[in-house]
Amino acid sequence: MSTNRFFTLVSRPTGELADSDLGRHEQPIAAPKDGQIQVRTTCISIDPTNRIWMSDVPQYMPPIAIGEVVRALGVGVVEQSANPGFAVGDRVLGLLGWATHPTLDPATSLVGPLPRELPLSDAKVLSLLGLTAGPTAYFGLLEVGQPRAGETLVVDAAAGAVGSLVGQIGKIKGCRVVGIAGGPEKCAYVTKTLGFDACIDYKHEDVGRGLDLCCPKGIDVCFENVGGPIFDEILLRMNLNGRVSICGLIAGYNDAGKRIPGPYNFGMVLMRRLRVQGFIVSDYFPRFPEASAELLQWAQAGKLQTLEDVRQGFDALPETLRQLLRGDKHGKLVLEP
Repeated sequence: MSTNRFFTLVSRPTGELADSDLGRHEQPIAAPKDGQIQVRTTCISIDPTNRIWMSDVPQYMPPIAIGEVVRALGVGVVEQSANPGFAVGDRVLGLLGWATHPTLDPATSLVGPLPRELPLSDAKVLSLLGLTAGPTAYFGLLEVGQPRAGETLVVDAAAGAVGSLVGQIGKIKGCRVVGIAGGPEKCAYVTKTLGFDACIDYKHEDVGRGLDLCCPKGIDVCFENVGGPIFDEILLRMNLNGRVSICGLIAGYNDAGKRIPGPYNFGMVLMRRLRVQGFIVSDYFPRFPEASAELLQWAQAGKLQTLEDVRQGFDALPETLRQLLRGDKHGKLVLEP
């Protein structure tokens, strides 16, 4: 009989996640109780928020409790069901965690069935429709950033799962889009494949000078994924009444729990009358069908491209998360256990 392999959190990481912060377990697969389903996980999303959830700091969801399975988004197939809303063989998307064969309550794990006719691989589902990719880009840009045709949009982490989609949606809406990414390969992908108007290589270029060259009329909308010095350079170049959509601050995630200084150029929020808004995509959960329908339509029309960086092996989960936070990936990072 197959076993359920899973990782639990045994201590709060200090700095980069260590293997000793996790416990690896194997147990017999648990039969579902009334209302539950048992799932075989086929693909796990690797996201910056996985690291935030491990820290006991104020955040949008309760941190992972010591002893709990590591929280993560995933795609899987229902193997046993005691829930009338799910049939054996259904493909599902939700918080399956770092587990190969979890047994869970769909309601508390935000698990829902995927349409049987959906023509996407599991990795593509996570990169286009997963909570931490397509819907995040869709609502964070369109609802929070509110871009208008002819405006200049700047997106950092532009080659990543969210940033790559934000820039493409910005182009669909008629914006001039400038990305910031790490390395010539990623920058070439952002401009030549995704269609951004320009991309600044923060590893080899002066970001401030690059923004001056690429945004001669200033910046109207910033979709912020990184924080730190890059965000400071962007703030200095925001136009009057500009909008900043704060999706993530990945530069400080390994330092969660420490006193991290905010933007040194925060005064620009006042001087340029900026509207700065953080958002969490789960706030828009009732509207996910709207986002999914439009994202799929754009993808099928060739207006949205996604790239998946697929890793293999359940035991590689901790190192894969470390690599994500170092920037050692290209595209949406997922793992097939």
